[in-house]
Amino acid sequence: MNNKIKAGLYIHIPFCLSKCAYCSFYSIKSISLIPDYLAALRKEIKFYSKSFRSFDTVYIGGGTPSILSSEHLSDIFSAIHKTYRIDAGAEITMELNPGDTSLEYLKMLRTIGVNRLNIGIQAFDDKLLKFLGRRHSASQAIAAISTAREAGFGNLGIDLIYGVYGTGIKSWKNTLQKAVSFAPEHISCYQLSLDKKTPLYKKYYREGWSLPDENTERNLFFINASELEKTGYIHYEVSNFAISENLRSRHNMKYWRHVPYLGLGPGAHSFSGGKRWWNKPSVKKYLITLANGEMPVENSEKLTQEQLQLETIFLGLRTKDGVDLGVYKQKYGLDLLAEKKTMISTLLANKLVRLDNNILSPTCAGMAVADSLALI
Repeated sequence: MNNKIKAGLYIHIPFCLSKCAYCSFYSIKSISLIPDYLAALRKEIKFYSKSFRSFDTVYIGGGTPSILSSEHLSDIFSAIHKTYRIDAGAEITMELNPGDTSLEYLKMLRTIGVNRLNIGIQAFDDKLLKFLGRRHSASQAIAAISTAREAGFGNLGIDLIYGVYGTGIKSWKNTLQKAVSFAPEHISCYQLSLDKKTPLYKKYYREGWSLPDENTERNLFFINASELEKTGYIHYEVSNFAISENLRSRHNMKYWRHVPYLGLGPGAHSFSGGKRWWNKPSVKKYLITLANGEMPVENSEKLTQEQLQLETIFLGLRTKDGVDLGVYKQKYGLDLLAEKKTMISTLLANKLVRLDNNILSPTCAGMAVADSLALI
């Protein structure tokens, strides 16, 4: 790994007290294996000590990391610090379920180094939260934000879900306005998607419900942008808004910029040196493999030059930073503007992209169809 480029560290906590009806991320409801998991995680942390030396972002995700006790989290952070150098100004994020919040717990998180919380609010309506299978209430969501501030957190992100059956544009606007009233530093707005294995997909199928049509999707997307930008938020990625440039999710930016990142835990993904690899999405297999002195990697792929080029365009055009055509040419030896002149001219004419100072970036309308932009 190029030591001049700081990598990010992701740790997956694969445990939940209950599964959300829409969630397709790997986790299990049993928490009895947490001690065994922590022992295995320590082994995996040590394994990468020669290929990864330091990180300037750490992200504890899940699952539900906030069901871990203070002792569990101290154990994880102790292992991290013993093995790697974490920059003094590192962004250290942990996902939080509003139902797990207490002032004492949040103060403990600050003590062990967490300086950014990502709170899974999803909605401020009890009926909708129940429909989504969330185990917290609207009042707990609001209390979590207040308690986080009281604990001293100055960098809060909240997640929201839109496009749920039975909710309209007015209710979504109200949700955004409610979110803004708490002045979080970061807001993520994710359109509901349904994996066939999830209970919510099965419910939609049984009831004959459907996700929003294309026009409604676009309307909701533009509402996100207009409602949040008019209150000062920067729309820096398709689903993400930050109150200032320095309060973007530095960790997630690594994914969109092809920067190396190490993912630990069942189902976690990693990327470095043009290679991507991912762990087995099974706690039991994770434990058995590491107990046998082997790594829990399920598979890997070495990206070709063409794949790296395509991903650079695909990921870059999801963000306001876009694609620096000079850097692209230097890295891949291709003049994208010359190679794709007709297509880029069409996108410019349709106001889906802009070209400023040799940087090709999406407009808001372009972000709405970001996946299609990559087809240039």
